[in-house]
Amino acid sequence: MADIIQLLPDSIANQIAAGEVIQRPASAVKELLENAIDSGATEIKVILKDAGKSLIQIIDNGCGMSDTDARMAFERHATSKIRAAKDLFEIKTMGFRGEALPSIAAIAHVELKTRQQNQDLGTRLVIEGSEVKTQEACQTSVGSSFSIKNLFFNVPARRNFLKSDNVELRHIIDEFQRLAIAHAEIHFSLHHNEIELFHLPNGNLRQRIVAVFGAKHNKKLVPISEDTDVVRISGFVGKPEYAKKSRGEQLFFVNNRFIKSAYLHHAVMSAYENLIVEKNYPFYAIFFEIDPAKIDINVHPTKQEIKFDNEREVYNYVRVAVRHALGQYAVMPTIDFDAETSLSTFQTAASPVQRPTQSSSSQKSSNSNWSNMTPGVRRPNEENNLQNWEKLFEGLGDTASDEQSSNEEIGESITIDSSFDNNLIESEEKELPISKEPFQIQNTYIVSHIKSGFLLIDQQSAHERILYEQFVQQIEESTASTQKELFAQTIEMSPSDALLMKSILPQVNALGYDIQEFGNNTFVIHGVPASSADLNHEAVIEHLLEQYQSNLDLKLEVNDNIARSMARSTAIKRGKKLSVLEMKSLIDQLFATRMPYKSPIGRKCFISYEMDELSKLFDE
Repeated sequence: MADIIQLLPDSIANQIAAGEVIQRPASAVKELLENAIDSGATEIKVILKDAGKSLIQIIDNGCGMSDTDARMAFERHATSKIRAAKDLFEIKTMGFRGEALPSIAAIAHVELKTRQQNQDLGTRLVIEGSEVKTQEACQTSVGSSFSIKNLFFNVPARRNFLKSDNVELRHIIDEFQRLAIAHAEIHFSLHHNEIELFHLPNGNLRQRIVAVFGAKHNKKLVPISEDTDVVRISGFVGKPEYAKKSRGEQLFFVNNRFIKSAYLHHAVMSAYENLIVEKNYPFYAIFFEIDPAKIDINVHPTKQEIKFDNEREVYNYVRVAVRHALGQYAVMPTIDFDAETSLSTFQTAASPVQRPTQSSSSQKSSNSNWSNMTPGVRRPNEENNLQNWEKLFEGLGDTASDEQSSNEEIGESITIDSSFDNNLIESEEKELPISKEPFQIQNTYIVSHIKSGFLLIDQQSAHERILYEQFVQQIEESTASTQKELFAQTIEMSPSDALLMKSILPQVNALGYDIQEFGNNTFVIHGVPASSADLNHEAVIEHLLEQYQSNLDLKLEVNDNIARSMARSTAIKRGKKLSVLEMKSLIDQLFATRMPYKSPIGRKCFISYEMDELSKLFDE
């Protein structure tokens, strides 16, 4: 039988390797940036077109390469970083595998221009799909310029799996930010479609963090420093009150290399125990300086996972260092742990919305803070839904009559209405029994009586459901009204938040906002939703972006994501005291929604308790 095992050609082997090393444009940017850093560059420029799908260009002023090295750099496992196996345990450079450049050249059109300081002419090299097309002398600046065009041109399946430009650009920005923070001594810049997104002059770590994440981060930072025989820990952690619900600002660096470690993240979170709300994440950029012989970074092709000789010892040092930093700078929680801090305080002066009755016209014209967010008249199916829920309350007056008899037997007299139909009382002379009014428990849950027992309503989840359905309708039908601001309000964002804001701006404006891009990561609010003019809209927008980012993993439609995020941002929070009329209005609007059972995030809006169930509990 003939031999069937064959050695794969280099072009195929490189494509296989590229599947692990280069997963998307961000992977290519990361590998080329790491090479530029290793070259000793003091200035690195990144130029992108179409989120790297059409062009990725990295220009540095590093040491450059000779014509021979320029050609050898694209051979598999060719590297200047290590010479022997023992060097794997003394790695101090960003790259060492010798896989990145041949992997990129296997799936893209690559042009390299490079020149060393002592050379008059440089080298120009053109490679397409691992095949060298041109190698010639050229005039170029000292350093290297890599241009990658048409990424995945010969791997259509991988190219088809790429996401939208906004998504791919966010991944590139993530990689860029991590490397820029790890090397504050280098001047970085990032351009996308001829627009400069980042301009980061060299400086110290605090300056770099502020330049990357925005000026507001300066007041959030607490320095951390711990020097031990095993590891030196430095960097910054965020104050507890600025913790967010979304991830993305949690950074570990080991010998200036970004890593991911759920184990060390747990150490940081344990240091914040009882200081932040559950499922919130503090900012941190923590650097570890450790003997390379005590770690193994040759674990994964992306080099973002490492192993420590004594991981438990490092865990304890991290936890103690963070705790010590928070305690030393007298960082104390400024939030109520029994309730989420509300972004806004809803007015309570106005009366809640009331469904039309045959009472006075003054009742018909009453408005509510709950319904101020409502885009228009209820749809027919919502009226039917409400009628079905009203059946729960039928006969409640009969039950109340029984209770009245019992009260009379013990000498108490209570005047009640004989029928409860969810309409407001037509005359103030008629009194509802105090026991039938909805009431709050811990300013968080609302108790509402029904015929067979009672409902326990989560006020925040219920309001989120109400607002979510209203916002969906507003985005789809553009029914929201806008109130122009007398003085325009300016919001300055980080580059990544500004990029996200631009991508969802049409949907946000459909909710009643009039927000325009002003340039330099700045937006101007010219108008706000007329129904919520009194809110702190800068905080609402910031919270909206935070919620939107945290929902990205759910792969929701843009409209659905924005409606969910806006509902979470503007809903009343647990701990908010409500009047009886506000509670009635909330209940009324909840059961007029299409799906009153669950909030947009899947949390129950209410739980029903039957009298029989309660009786059994007391019999146990």
